[in-house]
Order: sequence, then C-alpha cells, then structure tokens
Amino acid sequence: MPSIQWFPGHMNSGRKKAAENMAITDVLIEVVDARLPAASSNPLIDELRKFRQRPCLKLLNKADIADPAATKVWLDHYNGIPGLKAMAVSFKKQSDMAKVVGWCRSLAPTRGSPDKQLRMMIMGIPNVGKSTLMNGLLGRKVAAVGDEPAVTKSVQRLEIDNSHVVLDTPGLMWPKIELESDGYMLAASHAIGTNAVLEDEVAYFLGNLLLKRYPGLVASRYGFDIAGLDGVSLVEKIATKRAWRKKGGALDIEKAAMALLKDYRTGVTGNISLETPQSREAMIAEKRAAVPVKDDNSPDPQEEIVLDDVKKPRGKK
Repeated sequence: MPSIQWFPGHMNSGRKKAAENMAITDVLIEVVDARLPAASSNPLIDELRKFRQRPCLKLLNKADIADPAATKVWLDHYNGIPGLKAMAVSFKKQSDMAKVVGWCRSLAPTRGSPDKQLRMMIMGIPNVGKSTLMNGLLGRKVAAVGDEPAVTKSVQRLEIDNSHVVLDTPGLMWPKIELESDGYMLAASHAIGTNAVLEDEVAYFLGNLLLKRYPGLVASRYGFDIAGLDGVSLVEKIATKRAWRKKGGALDIEKAAMALLKDYRTGVTGNISLETPQSREAMIAEKRAAVPVKDDNSPDPQEEIVLDDVKKPRGKK
C-alpha cells in the first residue's frame, strides 16, 4: 500500500504560532484519540513542551468507543512518564470536561488566581475533539466543530473566568509520518483529509487489523463467517451480503469500504483500539530493522523543524 502523508499549508504557520504560545503557557492539554493514543500524538508537540519544560495533561478522548483493556494499559504507560498526567475521557460527557481545569491545576498548583492566571493551551491533531473541549470548558460555542479534519485554522485565546485562560490551536499534523501503519490508522479514524487517501485502501488496512484483533466483533456486526477472509475479501463480502452493486452488476466496493470505516469511527462495530504500547514497540522495532543505518551526522529533517521553532525563546513563564 502507498504511504499516507498530509500536511496542509496552514499547518506550517499554525505550528510556528503554537511554538510561540508555548512560552506563555502553564499547562499543555494534548487531546489524542483513545483508540490510537501514540499514532494520534504529534511528536512535534512533545518536543515543544519538553523544550519549554511544561507539564502536560494528555486526554485520551473517545474512550467510550475504545477497548477499555487497551486504554488501561495506555494510562499506566503514560502516567509513568514524569511531567505527564493521562486521563481517559469522552467529550460526549460534560462531566468529563468539567474535570479538566482541576486536573490542570494539579499540574500547576501555583497558578489559578486573578493575579496568576492558569494559562492552558489545547493541542492535538485534527478531529480528535479539541474544539468540543474548548466549547465545553467555556460553556458556550466559540469554536467550530465538525466531522472533518482541520476545521479550526487559527489560535483562539479566551478566558474561562478571571483565573483561567485557555488557548485553542488548529489541529496540527507533522511533515512526515514515519510509520506507514500510523498513516492508515489516522486515516481510518478520520484524522486525515479525504483528499489525501484512497478510502478503499484504508478500509482494507482496517479490515485486516480488525480480523486479526477483534474477529468476534467483526463476525457479530456483519453476520457472516469470517474464516479465511482478509481486508479485501471482507469488504467484498460486506458488499455481497448487503447486495450493494453498481450499474452493470459490479460490487460497490466504495460503498462497502465506507460502511466498514463508518462503523469503526462511530463505535457501531464495538469497543476497538488499533494499538497498544506493546504493538507500537513491535512496529517501531520492525521499522528500525528495515532502515539502513545512516553513515553521516546529518540531522533528521523533522528534528530541524522542531529546533527551528524553539531555538529562540520569546518569553518567560
């Protein structure tokens, strides 16, 4: 399968603006997708917050449709990292969003008064729920929300009250997705614009993964024997089962592929997680084994981008 890359032009300027705002931020709130917490975490965000030595509240959103066993493993993993607090949430629940400010105060106990406002910045990739959180924290609609990536395109700074300030940033991808599987997991989860992907290829990838990890859920959802199927034949069988055909009699593969993707994205198939810390370590090890060792000291292009943003501090905490 071809690799998936997506880095619209507005994200470059958004990344630079976020780097500047990190200097006047007390706590970073990073929103990720609980079904793929590592794949949906922009590595540039972690670099920026570490450079500024800012604590991070990592919110694993959409936990209500993720595999709870996998989510628990992820929380244990992240909460073992200094300066990071991870919580599983669903932004469908106002009660979950109501806890966010308190969690941030625990990471910056000296902030949160009229003379020392607690300044929080929300960051994350597209379509993970940042704008929904922003609206929930403020108790009113101030950020556009949509089921398409990259709805927010500029930084917004708003006061929750006279002691708490929140900044909402555009969804930011990074220039190069290193792991091919990350691109497909992101596309399956609707974090990448549809103009950058072939939906049937994404559905084949998702089908293979679901057949491997959640065969019982797949069989239950689609009502047929899945023995011997792979991602391609799964999509074909969905089209056959539902009698989806184009004019001329050919199976409507595109319609079946979109059905598989939509069922996963909305949680209809069941509680599913696409990765665990263990599966991610295995993928990274496989990637490293396949890449030749560099014989020079040239810097990594992605690292250059990060350093270019943060090498000139613009303010003090």
